[in-house]
Order: sequence, then structure tokens, then C-alpha cells
Amino acid sequence: MKKMKKTISILFVFVFIIMSFSGCNNGKNVALLTAGNDSLMNRISIIEDTLNLEKFNKKLVKDFYQQLFGDKDLSAIDKYLREDYIQHNPAAADGAEALKKVLTEWFKGAPKEKIDIQHIGADGDFVFIHLRSDRGTKVVSVIDIFRIDNGKIAEHWDVIQEVPDKSANSHPMF
Repeated sequence: MKKMKKTISILFVFVFIIMSFSGCNNGKNVALLTAGNDSLMNRISIIEDTLNLEKFNKKLVKDFYQQLFGDKDLSAIDKYLREDYIQHNPAAADGAEALKKVLTEWFKGAPKEKIDIQHIGADGDFVFIHLRSDRGTKVVSVIDIFRIDNGKIAEHWDVIQEVPDKSANSHPMF
């Protein structure tokens, strides 16, 4: 991500220099350079828009996750989810109200906690979050995938795996 932002910055400087020096040709090549740069500038603009959208979407999911699952604040559902939220977890029904009902029971007596995000990534409207979660005496690895639509969570998938006591390899799950 940092490398891409640096590349975009370098491209902006390069385009600026070319456009600045093109004025020294008494305008002979300005139209040609401008036409080429418009295309380049449009591509750069699309890349910047995508990076900003993905940054926004990742923040939205992080804030939602902490507020709902960390702070146990059910108002996060109204704030972050579409009413017609689609749920792909077979243990929960579709819709924001259905999620409130399930979590009201699940959160009874549960303490607030800091969500332990291990990795987060975005691809356009999709955000992928990898978490370490303590569930009683067991630790689980959770991958949640969210689809964002107009600034709200529209769809959700998850995969949950218990961390075994012993592993066939030396690579940690986190």
C-alpha cells in the first residue's frame, strides 16, 4: 500500500514536470501531452479513489467490529448494517433485527474486550478481517468477510477455526 502511494506521488511529480516543460515548446506539444496526461490523470484518480474507498471500508469494519463484538454495543447494528443485511453464517438469519436477537442472547454477561485484529485487507467493496478470539478456554481464528454498499455493511461471511494445541507445522495461525 505504501509502495503504491509512493508510486502515485512520483507519477504526479513526473506529470507536473512534463506539463511544466511542455510550455517551453511554445505550445507545439501541449495538446499531445495533455491528451496523454488526461488518460494518465484519470487512471491516477481512479487508483486514488479506490485506495480511499478501501481505507474507508476497512475503518468502517474495524469500528463496527470493536463497537459490536468488543464493546457489546448493539446500537452498532443500526449504525453500520443495512436493514436487509445478508448473512451467510448458517447459524444466523438474514437481516439486522435477526442479528440483534442472536447477539442479545450471546452477549448476556459477556465482558467488554479489545478486539484482536491480526490482519485486515480490502478489495473494493469487500473487507477481509482476521481475528484472534478467546472463547472460554479455547482460542479461535476467525476470518470475517464483509461486503460494503453505500457506506453500510450489506453482506457477511465467516470462517471460524479452533486453534489446536499441537500443529503439524511450525507456522502460527496468526
